[in-house]
Amino acid sequence: MLNFLSRPMVRLIDRYLPDPFVFVLVLTLIAGLAAVLTQGTGPLEVVTIWGDGFWSLLTFSMQMLLVLVTGYMMASTPLVRRGLTALASLASSAGGAILLVSFVSLAASWINWGFGLVVGALFARELARTIRVDYRLLVASAYSGFIVWHGGLAGSIPLSIATDGHPFADITGVIPTSQTIFSVYNLVIVAALFIAIPLVNRAMLPREDEAVYIDPALLEDSTPEKSGVSTPADRIENSFVLSLLIGAAGAAWLIQYFAAGNGLSLNVINFLFLTVATILHGSPRNLLNALTDAVKGGAGIVIQFPFYAGIMAIMVQSGLAASISEALVGLASATSLPFWSFISAGIVNFFVPSGGGQWAVQAPVILPAAEALGADIARTAMAVAWGDAWTNMVQPFWALPILGIAGLRAKDIMGFCVVHLLLSGLIIAAGLVFI
Repeated sequence: MLNFLSRPMVRLIDRYLPDPFVFVLVLTLIAGLAAVLTQGTGPLEVVTIWGDGFWSLLTFSMQMLLVLVTGYMMASTPLVRRGLTALASLASSAGGAILLVSFVSLAASWINWGFGLVVGALFARELARTIRVDYRLLVASAYSGFIVWHGGLAGSIPLSIATDGHPFADITGVIPTSQTIFSVYNLVIVAALFIAIPLVNRAMLPREDEAVYIDPALLEDSTPEKSGVSTPADRIENSFVLSLLIGAAGAAWLIQYFAAGNGLSLNVINFLFLTVATILHGSPRNLLNALTDAVKGGAGIVIQFPFYAGIMAIMVQSGLAASISEALVGLASATSLPFWSFISAGIVNFFVPSGGGQWAVQAPVILPAAEALGADIARTAMAVAWGDAWTNMVQPFWALPILGIAGLRAKDIMGFCVVHLLLSGLIIAAGLVFI
């Protein structure tokens, strides 16, 4: 039903969207040129800012690479594979597969965004092994669930302002999650997206003559031949006891961590995936074999994330991000401020694709405006959060892990994601303004 929208978008994106690496190079030039022309920043100063900030995301880059690698390693274990196969068996048709992967991805992303990216990609691969369905749309459906993350349990902005002593406490005070994540308007938006996203994905299912299928054999993990155990080194590499001891230590740490009431973070997710993979693979050698397959899709993260760090530095230190926010917020009234905050966050997100980093840039503009206009501060903060999540649909930065696991290019899925950008934007904006 929505092919009239998705078909031209897929063709347009396939023709004009470059590789994500080229995309980030173009964004770098745009950000630098905009800083020079609109902020009065000298070209040499822009270059200095860019170079100084280039390596500021190294920790996050490693975390994202490990999300891909550890998630893949865990999914390649026989036990997890059987579980994914059993879950995939619930779908008996192409349409059912699209609906199922959409819902699973939405639920996982609402719990934690990193968890959602990995689970969605791995489940899409498993479904493609058993059901004949357009692989591009299947992976796009897995990625589309990511849109709810900032309205979910791991939303960085609502969790930040709910924390004692957060950087903007002098303006907002501490805002409990009952006014943000668990507010009526936010829950309605989330519920609406849980209904709309799977249905939109199902409605974009291409006709048989336009569909792109993948050979299930290409999705099978390589299984190197087992060599005989003949040396002490071989015996250590194939030792079940060694894997069990390390896995048990990891499990013990996780138990005490969650028992203390702590929540999920990227580090914890990676630790969890690696611990499960270590135990279930049964030996260090099997784990290393899985690692060989896992790292193949990580090149994009390694080389692109430093460029995004440079872009973020330009946007923040030149004042460009704040200027964009100020220009749009200047159009707002008390009623419309959440809408304009949502739009400004969506624009800034292209250049500052980090929820926490974006809040640090926009909060000094958005929060005083909300205070001066008498607008709902909690709702305005959530508008920024939803704007950050919204344009992730067409931002290759966040798609890199799922593309690496799925073995696709950004242009393969972004045409479908543009449709989500348009329709979800209407839902989110309506919820922020009218509920």
